Amino acid sequence: MESKLYKKIMVATDGSENANKAALSGIEITRLSGAKLYAVNVIPKVPHLSYFGVPIEPPKNVSPDEYDLHKHLEEDGMKTLETVKEMGAKVGVQMETVLLEGHPGSEIIDFAEKKDIDLIVMGTLGRTGLDRIIVGSVAQDVIRHAGARVMIVK
Repeated sequence: MESKLYKKIMVATDGSENANKAALSGIEITRLSGAKLYAVNVIPKVPHLSYFGVPIEPPKNVSPDEYDLHKHLEEDGMKTLETVKEMGAKVGVQMETVLLEGHPGSEIIDFAEKKDIDLIVMGTLGRTGLDRIIVGSVAQDVIRHAGARVMIVK
């Protein structure tokens, strides 16, 4: 079955539990509609955390001198996208994975416009704590400014 309404769907994910629930919904809609699916993760551009007075604690197996925050965020983003890709593969849905960098809400909206996305699927709450303070509510930003339909999964 092919949908006339949904030809291109984007799942925006940050790897959180809510984002994974949203990804499952996006994958199922893609499976049912025959649409093309994009899984998107955005690495936020953030000032060095020491600017906020927050010490950066590298993972226990990495020395502070060797810790590269950007590289860590990039690896985390790739792992997140691979998880979503595996979720799709389990039900026979293939997707293109895309790692972007910048302000998450803006990057999601820009990507959706460039690719002529019909539906953006994302969770209500992503990561918490300092990430949430720095990044803000990505879902709210996308809901307010996206030209495409937006499906928010609780």
